[in-house]
Amino acid sequence: MSDTSLMQARALIYTGGQLGKWALDELSDGDYIIGADRGADFLVQNNVTPHLALGDFDSVTPDQMKRISETAIELFTCDPIDKDWTDTELAVRQAIKRGFRRIVLLGAFGTRFDHGLGNVHLLRHAHQQDCSLTIIDENNEIRLCTDQLRVEQNPRFPYISLLPLTIEVEGVTLEGFRYPLHQATLRIGWSLGISNVLEAPVGTIHMTSGLLLVIRSRD
Repeated sequence: MSDTSLMQARALIYTGGQLGKWALDELSDGDYIIGADRGADFLVQNNVTPHLALGDFDSVTPDQMKRISETAIELFTCDPIDKDWTDTELAVRQAIKRGFRRIVLLGAFGTRFDHGLGNVHLLRHAHQQDCSLTIIDENNEIRLCTDQLRVEQNPRFPYISLLPLTIEVEGVTLEGFRYPLHQATLRIGWSLGISNVLEAPVGTIHMTSGLLLVIRSRD
């Protein structure tokens, strides 16, 4: 792909948390598909060919590993002990290294809270690399706001919560929301930004400093 095509294309990362049909529905023509560890097996089982399968593959059986290696266009394996990053972070770093600036992460949450929280922190890493990362699961969509973000109504995710990823987020102003804010400061440990609702077709979040998690969810 050319540099311009990479800027426009998406890298979809399927990792080893909870996945289902909803995750397959996220696929679009032209997506670059990465399977991380058990996420690669999920893709293969659902007749989706990963462009890249990577990880230490300590969560798959030998038979599953054989299917992955025979199906994936490219395979990258690493030692489960002698590595610095989780398989998910390795996948995000590979997507960035290959030039993708739009990345979607699926299967980021499962039974391990530490892995889930670590995956949320990858939003900051992607931002530092001038990339847009979105985390999606069956009930949530998580993005990062650093200055201004337009949010459209989505019946799938009716609730919108704002939580700081830095100690403070300053100058938060909301337009089109049921509960407006004007030049507000949100601090870690406060629940002020939880469970808002869009009342306009499109809402806007403005802020002046900090990093703000924008979490869209449903019950």
